[in-house]
Order: sequence, then structure tokens, then C-alpha cells
Amino acid sequence: MLMKRALVSIATVLFLSVGALWAHHSVTAVFDTSKQVSVSGELTSIDWVNPHIFLYMKGKPATGGPVQEWKIEGGPPAWYRRSNVTKTTFTKRIGQTITIDGYPAKDASPYEWMLKVTFSDGDTMESISAAEAQKAK
Repeated sequence: MLMKRALVSIATVLFLSVGALWAHHSVTAVFDTSKQVSVSGELTSIDWVNPHIFLYMKGKPATGGPVQEWKIEGGPPAWYRRSNVTKTTFTKRIGQTITIDGYPAKDASPYEWMLKVTFSDGDTMESISAAEAQKAK
């Protein structure tokens, strides 16, 4: 009986872990890292959650097209905190125009991986590694 409970417990933990692993994906699995897109528009909300933050905006790409609801994915909150960026850095700018430069979704949906954000006051924040910055030049 004890063995059966242990096996059920282990199976439950493994089952629940699969969801967390599935949710935390590689950037290259969803985004086309060979291209970059710039989207400008109004920041509407932010989700400061693990494993990645999400910004939401009404915007359109610099290349043209209609205004759409965009979902912008960034790194984990801990990365931003280590860089002295907090949720307030973004929430105090809700309603303002921002520009996001990043990798577009492979499926061409209005979904982007954030590399750089430019706020309406001219402040910028890049969320890329030194290697990625060199590659972007």
C-alpha cells in the first residue's frame, strides 16, 4: 500500500512538472530570430509573472499594417530586477506610446520577443545579452 502511494505521488509530480516545462519554451521555438520587427503603439497592460513578463499594446509595425493588439514577451522578472528594472518601470507608462524592437512570431501573429523598448520620454532598455547585441549590429 505504501509503495502504491509513493508511485502515485511520483506520477503526480511528474505529470505536473510537464506543464511547467512546456510553458517555459526556447525563444527560437516560437520566434524567428533571423528577423526583427519594430512595433509602436500604446502600452495597455503588463503581466509581471514567471517564467516571463508580458507587455500588451495596441500598435502596428514600422513596416505598416493595421493597429492590432500585440503581446510582447520578455525575460523573467528576476532578470529585470537584477538590472534594476521593476514592474513600476512599465506600469507607470501604461497609456503612453512605446516602441518595441524584437523577434516576430514564426506564425506571423501579433506576438513578439522583446529585445529593446523605447519609452515616449526617450528612455530605452535593452533586454539582450552582449552576444545578441553584437549579432544585431
